[in-house]
Amino acid sequence: MSMIPSFFSGQRSNAFDPFSLNVWDPFKDFPTQFFKENSAFVNTRIDWKETPEAHVLKADLPGLNKDEVKVEVEDDRVIRISGERKIEKEDKNDTWHRVERSSGKFVRSFRLPENVKMDQIKAAMENGVLTVTVPKVEVKKPDVKAIEISG
Repeated sequence: MSMIPSFFSGQRSNAFDPFSLNVWDPFKDFPTQFFKENSAFVNTRIDWKETPEAHVLKADLPGLNKDEVKVEVEDDRVIRISGERKIEKEDKNDTWHRVERSSGKFVRSFRLPENVKMDQIKAAMENGVLTVTVPKVEVKKPDVKAIEISG
């Protein structure tokens, strides 16, 4: 077998060739319905940053409004962001050429650290971006008292 691609066959076929087009796909015979139902979950991107004052979570949820998203707090400092993107109603006269936007339910959960005020969580939605702000407990600085040295 040649390591050089054949210009006549149109495909490479050498198993040792890293550029070969014949690649084993472990999901080839896997039912794709599983991925379609959870595709919105997979595509929900969330950033979590910590500032000196709070933990801030930002989720990109394009096309959703605040009524389609839920932010819940569970026991033991777990925050859950969930929602559902509905499938567009199909008209029998329409011809779809491409469907790339995902639909379905999504759920993301995060366990927050102990230094948060769970009763003061705020959430806001603007331009398809959900921002959840969880204030931190103020760290009490130790009182430092100077002691005079005698002698």
